[in-house]
Amino acid sequence: MKMTKQEFLISCELPAPTLELYLEQQWIIPEQTSAGVTFCEMDLARVHLIQDLRVNIGANDEGIDIILHLIDQVHGLRYALAQVQKKP
Repeated sequence: MKMTKQEFLISCELPAPTLELYLEQQWIIPEQTSAGVTFCEMDLARVHLIQDLRVNIGANDEGIDIILHLIDQVHGLRYALAQVQKKP
């Protein structure tokens, strides 16, 4: 499901300045279309993860940078491994 910026802010109950910080930090990278920026369910899940890291774990911005980078690397490696396993 694609969402506009306003729909996304409502869905994740996030203040606009906080979303701007997440975009500036490139923690969330929405899709750019001819109609403008759109957000997806993956972006929503990532906001929830960031909020959990901040509130429940107490991670600061630098820590969130590192954690998200490591998570992205793990997902990339899992995808690459799955592709290798599919080859005959």
